[in-house]
Amino acid sequence: MLPKSLPRPHLLACAAAATLLAACAGGPPGAGSKPGGVACGQLASAVKGVAQLDITGTRSEPADDKGHPAHCVVTGRLNDRAGDDGKRYAIGFEMRLPQGWNQRFLHQVNGGNDGVVVPAFGPQAATLPDALARGFAVISSNAGHDGEDPANLATGLVRGNVFGLDRQARRDYGYSATDALWPVAQGLIQAHYGKPPQRNYMAGCSNGGRHGMVAASRQGSRYDGILASAPGFNLPKAAVQHAWDVQAWRSVDPDIRRAFSPADLKLVADKVLARCDALDLLVDGIVADTARCQKAFRLSDLQCQAGKADGCLSAAQVAALTRSWSGPRNSRGQQLYSDWPVDPGIAGAGWRTWKLESSVPPWDRMPIIAVMGAGSLAYLFTTPPTPVRGGSADLLDFLSRFDFDRDAPKIFATDAQFPESPMAVMTPPDAANPLLADFARKGGKLIVLHGVADPVFSVNDTLQWAERLQANLGLAKAGQVARVFPVPGMGHCQGGPATDQVDALGALVDWVEKGQAPDKLIAKVNPANKEVPANWSPQRSRPLCPHPQVMRYAGGDVESAASFRCANP
Repeated sequence: MLPKSLPRPHLLACAAAATLLAACAGGPPGAGSKPGGVACGQLASAVKGVAQLDITGTRSEPADDKGHPAHCVVTGRLNDRAGDDGKRYAIGFEMRLPQGWNQRFLHQVNGGNDGVVVPAFGPQAATLPDALARGFAVISSNAGHDGEDPANLATGLVRGNVFGLDRQARRDYGYSATDALWPVAQGLIQAHYGKPPQRNYMAGCSNGGRHGMVAASRQGSRYDGILASAPGFNLPKAAVQHAWDVQAWRSVDPDIRRAFSPADLKLVADKVLARCDALDLLVDGIVADTARCQKAFRLSDLQCQAGKADGCLSAAQVAALTRSWSGPRNSRGQQLYSDWPVDPGIAGAGWRTWKLESSVPPWDRMPIIAVMGAGSLAYLFTTPPTPVRGGSADLLDFLSRFDFDRDAPKIFATDAQFPESPMAVMTPPDAANPLLADFARKGGKLIVLHGVADPVFSVNDTLQWAERLQANLGLAKAGQVARVFPVPGMGHCQGGPATDQVDALGALVDWVEKGQAPDKLIAKVNPANKEVPANWSPQRSRPLCPHPQVMRYAGGDVESAASFRCANP
């Protein structure tokens, strides 16, 4: 949903899931392999049998002070072509092949609207080494389009979205670029090391998490393990929420940036904590029992009474938040996307940046949903595309005029130019009735992480997907294939009042290669997270529990994960 032009901190948050994903310690048998094939400088002509492959560069990088070993970097383009709109398209990629290879391959799937070849270091996690530093061979791509194509500069703030005018670019972005890159990555590994990888992984957050869930459904026979964080697997539906939110905020104030002040949102967060913090048997600034909290918290308690205007919310504000949390509906009352949970992370800076107000001057400080989200809904997630001018006011107006009876069905629509609907292109084919048949047959393992306070993709949507899988396969069998871990307090991919540093990739490797199914994940305080409350210990840790289990305090050191257990709700 977000193009390359997203401000750097948010681009990194979406593309790298920087606080959530860490590489694993150790390696499989044979780790430390030396290249037994073609040298780095000769790889340009070494990959055979892949049509329309152009290796544009190879270079050797020395070891660096970030823990990266000496490695070979290969850049290239795949399937260069003229699009329906007369512009050039290609799948740009970068692959890094380390010395001391651990015989694992990782496909790094990136966030936002893609459109940029993010360096192929693999997912990172705060103070922990990234995947390349651990010895993975890693590929990264732009998913089939250039988000900063000079030909699109005149389109303004939608320049990262207008690739949606081309049917194949939509398809590449949705699922086919990862498919096309598979033989490229396998061929480069075979050529350089003289043998294929022993294990194949995929990892990403946001749109990257969506890529992961799509791959588990469409390409499940290829991957041994997939890590999908904050997965926007119903991305077109989530984009409809942007219009729903903007219209809700404008019912409070025509200038959506003023609909709720930071103090208003802190008031809500404090009330959530007052009602729900103790539900996990410990008052510690974390609401771990989200489901019970939804019943205990009443937003109406914060509505101003006669003669009071401070320390409360107006009736319009209460109505707007209630509407947003309920999720979009049409005039017949049909749910168009998921509802949302209440969580104290609503007061986080990321929540505000996405929903209400950014700090980006070229956007007129409009939030991400009202700029990039609007462009995605217009150009990518409606059929036919809805041309919108690329000014912030134009994009806000598009969302303000969006009709949930007339326009929302366009995410399911097809026509002669676009024979696949946006939903068919973007979502896993079995999303509504998940079975993960090929993935399960291979013995694949899927770990999903999702912040409870994510303002972009509702954790409820992800939990409903997990419940459908559990209903289809049975709880025990589903748990052998996929486990979903909500992260209390966390926003989109990272941040918020949360323990949001997790060695999830390491846990995934242990599950795949050692048969150690994660009955919990240990989450720690990320030292770079500025939203961690001052009264939390920097050494705080908490268990993340697989849905439907929840965390309960069992006694002992209140800052240690060892003092908690995962229990049935």
